[in-house]
Amino acid sequence: METEIRQLVDMGATVAQARAALKRYSDVMEAAERIFDGAFDDIPDGAAASSVPSADPIRQRSAATRLVTPEEDDNAFDDAVGSDDESEDDAFVNYDSDYEIQDDTNSAQVDIDPYAGCPEGGEQGFLFSLYSQLIEGHCPCPSCGYSIPRAKSHFFAIFSSFEVYISYLREIVRKKCKKCSKVFCFACGEPINGPKVPESTKASNDNDLFHCSNLQGIILGVGLAMLEQLYHDQLQNPLGHENKVRTSKRRKTDPVINAPMILDPDDDDDSYLSPPTQGKKSKLGVGYAGDQKEDTTGQAEAHAIQIAKDEKLGELMAQLRVFLPSLRRLGGALTSDYLVHPTALAHLRRRFNNICSSLLRNDSLTDMSERSSVYFELFEWLETISNHEALASMMAMPIMVVSSVRTHTPKRGTDGTLPLRERTVIYEGSSGPRELLESIVIQANAAIKGLEGVRPIEAAVDEMTEEQKRLNNDTKGKSKEVHMAHISEENQKLFEFCQRILSTAVAIDRSLRETKGEKFLERVQESLPKIHSSHSASNEVFIGSEASEETVRKTYMEWATRVRFEYCDLTVPTPPDKPPTQDEPPNYKFYYNNDARMLASSDIPKRSLAIAKELAVLTTNLPVAWDSSIFLRVDETRVDIIKALIIGPEGTPFLFDIFLGHNYNQLPPSVKYMTTNGGKFRFNPNLYADGKVCLSLLGTWAGPGWVSGKSTLLQVLISIQSMILCEEPYLNEPGWATSSGTPQSNAYSANIRRMVVKTAMLGNLKNPPDPFGDIIRTHFRLKAQSISAQLDQWLAHDDGLPTANDGASASCGRGYLGSSANGLQADIEELTRLLKQLQDGGSCSGTVPSQCS
Repeated sequence: METEIRQLVDMGATVAQARAALKRYSDVMEAAERIFDGAFDDIPDGAAASSVPSADPIRQRSAATRLVTPEEDDNAFDDAVGSDDESEDDAFVNYDSDYEIQDDTNSAQVDIDPYAGCPEGGEQGFLFSLYSQLIEGHCPCPSCGYSIPRAKSHFFAIFSSFEVYISYLREIVRKKCKKCSKVFCFACGEPINGPKVPESTKASNDNDLFHCSNLQGIILGVGLAMLEQLYHDQLQNPLGHENKVRTSKRRKTDPVINAPMILDPDDDDDSYLSPPTQGKKSKLGVGYAGDQKEDTTGQAEAHAIQIAKDEKLGELMAQLRVFLPSLRRLGGALTSDYLVHPTALAHLRRRFNNICSSLLRNDSLTDMSERSSVYFELFEWLETISNHEALASMMAMPIMVVSSVRTHTPKRGTDGTLPLRERTVIYEGSSGPRELLESIVIQANAAIKGLEGVRPIEAAVDEMTEEQKRLNNDTKGKSKEVHMAHISEENQKLFEFCQRILSTAVAIDRSLRETKGEKFLERVQESLPKIHSSHSASNEVFIGSEASEETVRKTYMEWATRVRFEYCDLTVPTPPDKPPTQDEPPNYKFYYNNDARMLASSDIPKRSLAIAKELAVLTTNLPVAWDSSIFLRVDETRVDIIKALIIGPEGTPFLFDIFLGHNYNQLPPSVKYMTTNGGKFRFNPNLYADGKVCLSLLGTWAGPGWVSGKSTLLQVLISIQSMILCEEPYLNEPGWATSSGTPQSNAYSANIRRMVVKTAMLGNLKNPPDPFGDIIRTHFRLKAQSISAQLDQWLAHDDGLPTANDGASASCGRGYLGSSANGLQADIEELTRLLKQLQDGGSCSGTVPSQCS
């Protein structure tokens, strides 16, 4: 019995669990499977944990945190490959779990199975069952019973490349019985009919590797392990530095093509190169060549390296995708396409989901299009997975990610044994592949809208007939066809990439409808992020006054994230007595109306490309927080016309008009500050009463300026949000930066607060600027309690001085609007009353308080 206990301990069980399982189940494999399913999790470890030490000290240290695949010696395999003085365990893939952590302090990977406790409780058991079946015992002939012994080296050896591994499997999968000469599959033991096809003429539909689901589970497990390892190697060594120091002994590098090798990241051509030759200066730095003088050669080199790595990753993904279950395979579906092994979903969720999640979280559509070799292949994977009923549900499944890791201090046993490494890992469900893809779909739609440039306003559409509605519903989710007469090569590249993203989303949704049903797709669609427009329902949110602060904050964040970016109609309605002419451009509710009208019929490809890239980023990356957020509204037909509402300190909304001119982004955008009380108030040393915004990025202030092709509108918005709309604006004035907390600074802030209450709060609430009425009302409604408390503090700290119209001169006693009471208390009382009405479900619009109801 001690031998069986040792086997179970080496698999990851405790001694107490092993003894209890063996008392109930005589078979070791059955006992192991029940342990993995959690049937003995309630049994305490006790003092017996050290009574049967593991033969492998590394595995002994990690046994408390992971289930480890059992390893065996295989002398026949050693003789075939050649031995060295490294551990034999390194030559095989850990089939049923992730790679072990080699260094607790440096590695970002976690060696605990995030899906071990999921509802699919048998997942770990399926993995172990297939592994144990194919490394132990014998494979009997289905005709006469003659058996051929199996070894770990037959299916689970790691080779130098996936292509070599597949070639090796083709050689061993067909076995001919020495007794009856029947040919059968070495993986499942079933007969293989038909002659062996020569390698040179082999096609996918006559490949022996599609004979059974066992082979499918093996290939996906080993192939995805290679894919994941390659991806993590590229992340750890993004620029392929040449002066890399090896941390392990070098194995033989001249194997026969069918000889397995260690999956060693240092053996990759891109990650292990010879040391730099003496006398030649090695390049340092990130993104540049590391010279004293900055240039772009380093960037070009880094880009070339990234492209090479993407091509290598995409090639491996393409080779492995052939073995995904697919009923739409060219030439017809095969056996393993119909009989999907239970481990296929487990492998994809454990390994591919992490890679998929990382790639889809890329917030730069431009970067994605430049890395098209790997992203196009990723889209092929997503479509293939969604096409099969056994895998389609993975599109909506949350991806398990690590939220926190806590390491426990190890304790050495009383008998001197090595301490156990204990770690508590908390996993949480993150967005699934389809939800992550929708964020990119939003960016792609925004980019296409930018590439379209200036478009004429579409005529009003008459009410559709029932037949038209039915046809429209049948094409739900399909992107409308876009025609662009003149488009540059770079614009065309981005446009085609965006179209590929949209077609992938449409194909996935169509497959989900066919395989999982309409209701399933509806639930998925409801959970997807969306970009609202002026045609959407009201964006106002109501919440009870009894709601807790945590609930209010959560509601505010969800609401702000949903409505931070929208398309809307910013045109000025044409008077009924003056119908518009076809050639006359419309007017806009916009400071730069004349500039916009002058570019009404322009077609500037470089400008369109720059705007497309901007919109792709802005749709999903505008900052949202309880203390400060940015909301954008873009005209539906003129994406160069933008209005921004930036929530400053203490929840104060400020309005800006933004125009992307004819030479954008060779030059910065035009930005005008609009919350000025009719050009009377200067709220900040960098915000003038006439609307001028002083910022180095805009060329209106000293400092780092706009960089053509690199600087972005998002940088401008965040700079205004963080650097100008600050809590102590007095310090923004040149020469006053060291005056924090001085009487002058305090007086300046008190004067600003009076203007803020009168104009930015009370004025915006009574007469909200178009098109931010719903945003301002909901903002003040959800933050009513915190703003009311802030108003009480402002009133208590007010100095009683009259309000100065020029904040910069407040501390000097100039520019007062009057010499009597400053009116702050009256403004706060009115604002408090309006906040109470908002909380009670009323509205606050109009120019006088009596109009608020």
